[in-house]
Amino acid sequence: MSGTSGTSGGTYLGMPAFPEAAHDAVHDTTLRGNLRHATHTIRAKRAHAVAEVSDWAELREAGKRIKDHTLRHLDRYLVQVEETVTAAGGTVHWAADAEEANRIVAGLVRETGESEVVKVKSMATQEIGLNEALEAEGIRAYETDLAELIVQLGKDRPSHILVPAIHRNRGEIREIFAREMSEWGRPAPEGLTDSPAELAEAARLHLREKFLRAKVGISGANFVVAETGTLVVVESEGNGRMCLTLPETLISVVGIEKIVPTWRDLEVFLQTLPRSSTAERMNPYTSMWTGTSDSDRADGPRTFHLVLLDNGRTDTLADEVGRQALRCIRCSACLNVCPVYERAGGHAYGSVYPGPIGAILSPQLRGTGSEIDASLPYASSLCGACYEVCPVAIDIPEVLVHLRERVAQGGTATREGAKVVLRPAKGHAAERAAMRAARWAFGRPGALRAGQRLASRTRRLHPRTLPGPGRAWSESRDLPPVPAEPFRDWWRRTNGGEDGAK
Repeated sequence: MSGTSGTSGGTYLGMPAFPEAAHDAVHDTTLRGNLRHATHTIRAKRAHAVAEVSDWAELREAGKRIKDHTLRHLDRYLVQVEETVTAAGGTVHWAADAEEANRIVAGLVRETGESEVVKVKSMATQEIGLNEALEAEGIRAYETDLAELIVQLGKDRPSHILVPAIHRNRGEIREIFAREMSEWGRPAPEGLTDSPAELAEAARLHLREKFLRAKVGISGANFVVAETGTLVVVESEGNGRMCLTLPETLISVVGIEKIVPTWRDLEVFLQTLPRSSTAERMNPYTSMWTGTSDSDRADGPRTFHLVLLDNGRTDTLADEVGRQALRCIRCSACLNVCPVYERAGGHAYGSVYPGPIGAILSPQLRGTGSEIDASLPYASSLCGACYEVCPVAIDIPEVLVHLRERVAQGGTATREGAKVVLRPAKGHAAERAAMRAARWAFGRPGALRAGQRLASRTRRLHPRTLPGPGRAWSESRDLPPVPAEPFRDWWRRTNGGEDGAK
């Protein structure tokens, strides 16, 4: 999907609702082929890596409990993070939303007098549209992760949490490098082929000059250890290590849910995250920094700023069912097993958070007021594969059903810290009518019994497909046949099955 558009609160402007976007995506045979090959490969490697760990179930439960404990006491741990980061020489900033976070970061870069920054791959900065905000201020942000570089050079959008350019194949990447690299710095070598080694070397040479020149780095963080104020970035390419150690000023934008209380807690996630994401026993680069460096000869920034980002997270925390989405450690395992994501791709979700986790996280961070956010909870078959692979046991199907109820029925929710009453989304009147009819029937046993008997006696007349709006559902499946008699009648006739009659 070429061409990029602006973002508003993490929503890609101009994106249609999920069903419309997915309808176009599933007809793109190249996209489907790229996605199928990549997701199946990652899925198989992850399964092998997880199978090596005898106590995986215990690690999963430990990760869930650590995250739940932290979220319950987030107010206390946020204060502790501010204290420990400040004591180590850093400066903490609080951002209620994307606009405030972008204003803080742009101001900090302007204070340095620089007009360009290098970036570590960061979902939080994508969520707030930081690159676009910096560009509006005359500041150019260079992505240094290989996949993010491909997306940026291709004027594209990320389509996967871990592998943002998963929708591109080698031939497409070669064309992007040959066409666009010269506009951003060092051009691609003459005669560049689609060999992975040549593509990686072209990217290395292109980025090397940026690493050595940059005075300001921008990152996110996978974890923040509250007891010491230490930030942690895990990655596989080494570009993060360069961005975190070479620039004189480092600015980290981090969601408030990324806190873990202690170093001992971190141990759990450093085992589960790499196996669930890249299928590695441990990630090649684990960079940790506490505060600032006090020497020109030492690695690390001389000035460090931590921007703690809310942007809908406390609203999500107020939802007893939906808050489990904040456990997410961004491993992307749920995307790689999702049959819907595999066929529709990440762009159809209209958010930097695609796949199953995006279908529950985005509507909570942004609300369900827009057409695309109201459609995301329905972007699932509810097969449950996402829950089975989640390393922190997020019950994504449970949250999807919870959000579907919110979309169809409306009700109370928390937005910007205040309780509000949401109106039902458009297009769900028939669903609400059907649910009201079902509630009426299930509350009246006599009427339910009469309806069951009528359905059984007229079963020969029932169609095999549904008419009207239901046609889309029954085009790919037959309606379940109605039994010859209701269960209650069978139970009574056979004395609870003891007579052996069938």
